[in-house]
Amino acid sequence: MNIRGSWTVRMRLTALYGGLFLLAGTALLAVTYLLLAAALEKQEPKPGVVYTEFTGFQKPIDDKAAAAIKKSLPPADQAAIERKEALAKQIQLDLREQTLGSLLRRGSLALGGFAVLGVWLGWLAAGRTLRPITRITETARRVADRNLHERIALGGPRDELRELADTFDDMLERLDRSFDGQRRFVANASHELRTPLAINRTLLEVAMGQPDAPPRLHQLGTTLLEVNARHERLIDGLLTMARSEQAVVDPVPVDLADVAGNVLDQTRAPGVEVRHELLPAPTSGDPVLLERLTQNLVDNAVRYNATGGWVQVSCTQEGTRTRLSVTNTGPVVRAYEVPGLFEPFRRLTDRVGSARGTGLGLSIVRSVARAHGGEVHASPRDGGGLVVQVTLPAN
Repeated sequence: MNIRGSWTVRMRLTALYGGLFLLAGTALLAVTYLLLAAALEKQEPKPGVVYTEFTGFQKPIDDKAAAAIKKSLPPADQAAIERKEALAKQIQLDLREQTLGSLLRRGSLALGGFAVLGVWLGWLAAGRTLRPITRITETARRVADRNLHERIALGGPRDELRELADTFDDMLERLDRSFDGQRRFVANASHELRTPLAINRTLLEVAMGQPDAPPRLHQLGTTLLEVNARHERLIDGLLTMARSEQAVVDPVPVDLADVAGNVLDQTRAPGVEVRHELLPAPTSGDPVLLERLTQNLVDNAVRYNATGGWVQVSCTQEGTRTRLSVTNTGPVVRAYEVPGLFEPFRRLTDRVGSARGTGLGLSIVRSVARAHGGEVHASPRDGGGLVVQVTLPAN
């Protein structure tokens, strides 16, 4: 098991600071030990201490005077002096060993205490050093929720972290302008396209309403109206996607059970049984977008179903999350085909060329779910069809 690989950056910095502190303290203790050992090594008993008993002098005497005194004394006194010199040297050695041992023991205890203190101070220092990184991470996490208007705006000295934060802010600024421009383009283009489509629909309805209109004109007009209606649904889907690309600014309390019940009341599903289990599922957001999300799921489940099949719609609250689930029978969907269903204008092979849909249904579902801080997950159902679950924060 790689323990180091599971460490956070703060833990690594703390270990580094604590290790450096311990290394510096160990080096200081070793230098102090060597210097004190060298100093004690040079210390020897003073001759005056040994010869005071035999000379009566209390003043210190040097080595030459001590040697002269020793020669002048009787052999018995010289032997006593030698024994006393040996005892003084032994006392000096014992004192040296006790002093160095005491320094080593107490120094090690003090070093251990300061090492713990150093780790604690290292933890605080690492947290303070990484505080700008934490701020950048939190901003990036909020930006990931499609709030591109967020900025780090890091203050303090213009160091490496400040430069990183400013670079990140510049990147967010460019992304914000780019996404805003893209959304405005889609919205403006969709609005501009609505006008000629409305004119076309009006002209076709007027032409078909003429008393002397031939049957071929009615047939052609009906086909063109269907194409025109499909284009209108496509433009409406593009506008919804452009709107749902941004996070909801002013969310209001919404019960997904009420939304789903309203959608099911308006759903027509000939040849398909629609079941439901709608428990209270409170959340908050834009009611219009949440209704569009639910309607797209139900419409897809009904449209891409089999004769005699069924659709199951359920709502429930699970702790801090609210869940909307739509399950349907239908064609077999392979697991690797599921991600492509959420891409705009993508369908399965047997759905290509369908004039009933626009290819934006699940793309809009995903955009609306993300705009509300939720997520959507789809998986193939055994026997055919899909299980689509939308999870949103509970209110």
